[in-house]
Amino acid sequence: MKFDMGSTTLSTLGKSTSGSSDDLGALIQQLIAAAQPLEGKFNGEGKAMFDAFKANADDITAALNGSLSSILGGQSGMDTAFGTGDAEQSDNAQQNMGAANFDAARFSG
Repeated sequence: MKFDMGSTTLSTLGKSTSGSSDDLGALIQQLIAAAQPLEGKFNGEGKAMFDAFKANADDITAALNGSLSSILGGQSGMDTAFGTGDAEQSDNAQQNMGAANFDAARFSG
């Protein structure tokens, strides 16, 4: 299995996720505003569910943004881990090359 990823992939993804969090909150507020004309048109369970959604919209937004924040934290952690692993791999390669005896591998006399 081959895993090939650019060095900026996760940081770029993190920036996109951060913007999505802001967009999500705005979209939920737009949904509430769009549903406003329907207020008072429901009865029974439909009214109860509509009222519950409207009353809990801020909590729903906070929960979704909290989830996105956790995703962003995971992406940041992965970015740090990949960056550290890349640097360690380079350091190890340089250290091993410095210790190698390339003259011993020459076949000319």
